[in-house]
Amino acid sequence: MENFPVINLENINGEERKVILEKIEDACENWGFFELVNHGIPLELLDTVERLTKEHYRKCLEQRFKEAVASKGLEGIQGEVKDMDWESTFFLRHLPDSNISEIPDLSEEYRKAMKEFAQKLEKLAEELLDLLCENLGLQKGYLKKAFYGSKGPNFGTKVANYPPCPKPELVKGLRAHTDAGGIILLLQDDKVSGLQLLKDGHWVDVPPMRHSIVVNLGDQLEVITNGKYKSVEHRVIARTDGTRMSIASFYNPASDAVIFPAPALLERKAEEIEKVYPKFVFEDYMRLYATLKFQPKEPRFEAMKSVNTF
Repeated sequence: MENFPVINLENINGEERKVILEKIEDACENWGFFELVNHGIPLELLDTVERLTKEHYRKCLEQRFKEAVASKGLEGIQGEVKDMDWESTFFLRHLPDSNISEIPDLSEEYRKAMKEFAQKLEKLAEELLDLLCENLGLQKGYLKKAFYGSKGPNFGTKVANYPPCPKPELVKGLRAHTDAGGIILLLQDDKVSGLQLLKDGHWVDVPPMRHSIVVNLGDQLEVITNGKYKSVEHRVIARTDGTRMSIASFYNPASDAVIFPAPALLERKAEEIEKVYPKFVFEDYMRLYATLKFQPKEPRFEAMKSVNTF
């Protein structure tokens, strides 16, 4: 946990830029995850989003989750449960169009806060993509353009709560997987831990830290960088105590975006490249991912080579 990359963005436009970029590069190459502090999102907004998310869960979702557990007969589970996750979730879509006004049971205050939060996160995601471009030696805006398609990126938020679980050894909060999309920004509970990533064959805790934003890379960035950066397997451990809040926002390619390794990266290291990742339409990848989310990513990449979408 001590070595988990925590990156302070405060002086990114000052004399520390080079050092900060090096830390981001190391995190992208060796962790697939990092935690940001001084990221520019107002702390009062983070506090408001956290307070309203927890209130909404208690008011609207907690009882529903208990009833769902009872209806599936999960209170007395004896054997390992491999086909479900111990989580209560709902999804908000921001881009290309928002569905926040259509989600039932959200107070006006909560809708307003989530809209503002999404705008700040969108800006941060695009800033981060440009920092990755700088590290990769790609033209500024390359990654945003690669995600753009005909209508601009897909951007949405999964709001999750992981309630206390009587038998955490038998069920996961969320089973191990890599994320299918682009770049993911997470506001997580600063008191109840549970998120872990797989590093060098070991599960490592992602430390809860007040007001930080956890960033991880999805499968599409692995493809575009031709494996220089990797999406990393992660999971949520169920806990017996406390409900863990998780607000994960996914800045993903447009459904019709064509994803392929950046030619500049292939040209630069042509003699060192052992394999070239496939070229595909993002929507086709998502179709495959929907059925294989909790399985290794490599067969997904392999399968995309035979999907002739051109």
